[in-house]
Amino acid sequence: MPPPPHMSPAEFRQRGHELIDWIASYWDQLRATHPPHPTSDIPHPPSPVLSQVKPGEIFNSLPAHAPEHAEGWDQILADFQRLVMPGITHWQSPAFFGYFSANASGPAVLGELLSAGLGVQGMLWTTSPAATEVETRMLDWMAQLIGLPAQFLSASPNGGGVIQGTASESTLIAMLAARRREQAKGGTREGRLVAYASTQAHSSVIKGAMIAGITDGPEDRVGVRLIETGDSLAMDPAALERAIREDLAAGRRPFYICATVGTTSSTAIDPLPAIGRIARDHALWLHVDAAMAGAACICPEYRHFLAGVELADSVCFNPHKSLLTNFDCDLMWTSDRASLIRALSVTPEYLRNKASEGGGVIDYRDWQIPLGRRFRALKLWFVVRHYGAEGLRAHIREHMRLAELFEGLLRTDDRFELAAPRTMSLVCFKLRGQGKQTDDRNRRLLESVNAAGRIFITHTVLPRKGYVLRLAIGGTFTQEQHVRGAWEVLREAAEAEVKSEK
Repeated sequence: MPPPPHMSPAEFRQRGHELIDWIASYWDQLRATHPPHPTSDIPHPPSPVLSQVKPGEIFNSLPAHAPEHAEGWDQILADFQRLVMPGITHWQSPAFFGYFSANASGPAVLGELLSAGLGVQGMLWTTSPAATEVETRMLDWMAQLIGLPAQFLSASPNGGGVIQGTASESTLIAMLAARRREQAKGGTREGRLVAYASTQAHSSVIKGAMIAGITDGPEDRVGVRLIETGDSLAMDPAALERAIREDLAAGRRPFYICATVGTTSSTAIDPLPAIGRIARDHALWLHVDAAMAGAACICPEYRHFLAGVELADSVCFNPHKSLLTNFDCDLMWTSDRASLIRALSVTPEYLRNKASEGGGVIDYRDWQIPLGRRFRALKLWFVVRHYGAEGLRAHIREHMRLAELFEGLLRTDDRFELAAPRTMSLVCFKLRGQGKQTDDRNRRLLESVNAAGRIFITHTVLPRKGYVLRLAIGGTFTQEQHVRGAWEVLREAAEAEVKSEK
C-alpha cells in the first residue's frame, strides 16, 4: 500500500482559512451580548460559560477504536462541533471569572500558529539559533519591563531567563538547582533537606518536592514546612526564622524557600525583603513565584510587589495568565544559572556539537526538565510588539479598575463581606457569617450561579474565613458591563438563597 496522501498546500491554505474564520466567529460569539432576562439591560454573553456535560459523556460519544481508513476533513470538523464543543468551558468568555485569567489574543494565536508551522525543535542553539536567541532577548525585554535587577539579565555573568511551560515547572527546577547548590557545599553535612513556603503557597511546591524526593507526600510536614500567615495571608517572616532554627537544631538541612507574590487563593504578597534577608543569613535558595502578580509589575505603580527581588536566586511569572499570551508561557529568571545547569545538564554523544562545546551559546535543554522544546518565544514577541508596553499596561490597569469597581459594589450590599484584602484584579468575598452553616450557604450560592451558566466563578478556603468565593477579572474581552452583570447575577442568587432559608 502506498504512503497516505498528505494535505496539499492548496488544501492546507483553504482549511487554514476556514479554521481562522471559525476562531474569529467563536470570539465574536463570546463577545456578543444579550440581556439575561427581559427586565434587565445588563448584557451577558450567550451560552453557558461552564460546560454542562456529564462525566464520561464526551468519552462515550467517541468511537472505541481509531478509524482504519482516512476520513474527510468536513466530517472531522463537523464532529468537532458536535462532539467536542459541548464539553468546552469557555475560558475566553468575558463572563469567565473562575480560577485565574488565561487570556488569549490574536497576535498570540498567530504566533503559536507560526511556531507550529515551522515545526522547530529548539533543544539546542544549533537546532535553530533563532529559537534560542529570540527567547533570550524576550526574557531580557520582560525582565526590564517588570523592573528586575541586572543580575537576572542574559548579559550578567551568571544570570538569564528561559520560557518554561508553567510556574509549577519553574518551582521544581528552582528546587533542583537549590538542591544541587546545597550538595556542592560538600563536607560531611548530613540530615534531611527541608524546603519552606507559606500555607497559602501554590500546591506545586509540595508536588515539586515530591518529584525531587524531598518529601514523601502532601501529609509529610518535614520535607516541606508550611509557614503560617498573618491577617494579610502573607508569610510571617518571624515564623519562617523560627522554623529554620528548629530544623537546624534537629540536624536537618534547610535549603530552599519559595516566596509567593500573588497567592492563588487571594493574591497575597509575601514580604520579599524580610524573607530575602533570612534566605541570605542561612544561605538558602530563594525562589519567587510571581505567577499571578508578575504581569502587573509592567506598571510602575505595582512594582513594589517585587520589592526585595534582588535577594532572590530565581523568579518567575506567567504571561499566559493576564498578559494576552495564550497558554503555555511561564518566564523564569535566575541569578545562578551555573547551579541550574549543573542540576539539569546531561550530554550524550548525539547532542555534542561545536557551538555548544565552544561555550558561547545557550542550550535551553539544560534549563528545563524535557529535552525538546517548542518555539514559544514567537507568540510572546508578537504580543509585545503588537500591543507595546503601553498597551499591555493599559490592559492590566483596566482590569485593576474593574476589580476595584466590583469591590465597591460588594460594599453596597450588607449580605456580603470581603474575605481578603484585594491586591490585584481578584476579589474574595462571601455571604456574611461564620461556621459550617455559612460555608454551606456560600457553597450553594456558588453551585447555583455556575449551574445557571451566565457567569463562572470558583471558590477557596481561607484561614479564619472558611469557604469563600473568588471573582477573578482578567479576560481579554471582559469589560465593565460584564463585571456589573456578574454582580447582578450574584445579587439575584443571594436573594434566592435568603428566600430559600425562610
